[in-house]
This record gives sequence, C-alpha cells and structure tokens, in this order.
Amino acid sequence: MKKIMLEFSLPVSILREGKKYIAYTPALDLSTSGNTFEQAKKRFDEIVHLFFEEITKENTLEDVLTDLGWKKVHAKWNPPIVISNESQMVKLSY
Repeated sequence: MKKIMLEFSLPVSILREGKKYIAYTPALDLSTSGNTFEQAKKRFDEIVHLFFEEITKENTLEDVLTDLGWKKVHAKWNPPIVISNESQMVKLSY
C-alpha cells in the first residue's frame, strides 16, 4: 500500500456539556468526548487518525475529502476555512 503523508491545520471547537467535554471539527464532521478538556483533545487526535486510516484503507480519501469541501492544491489537501465561531442570540416564540 502506498504511504500517504498529510499535514494540515484543523479547526476544533471544544464544548462543555454538563461534566463532559465535546471536541468537534466541522472540516471532517467528527466529534468525540472526554471527562476532561485534555481527554477530549487526546480522543479527538485519536479519532482523526482513525478517520484517515479508514478512508485511506478504503481508498476513498479523495472522494470523502472532496465531499466535505476540502480542496486539493498542488498535491496538498486544504480543509474548508472557518470564517467565524461565535454565539448568536436567538429568540423563538411558539
């Protein structure tokens, strides 16, 4: 199997839900959780590696990344760029 080397910066949001921490990236639509901030970050790293291991093994890397909005420029994959990560007040009436 051909060895693939990728290097990129992923946007990651870490949220707190009760006593759990959730790590999420919109660039891969992946999330994981942990009991601590550090555990969520560690598990996030693990899930990203598993994700790429699987799509590489299945020979679907290009299709999956393209479907997620990634662009290949000069043989290098670039994830979508997060323009904003903010809170927005929403008022609902029903």
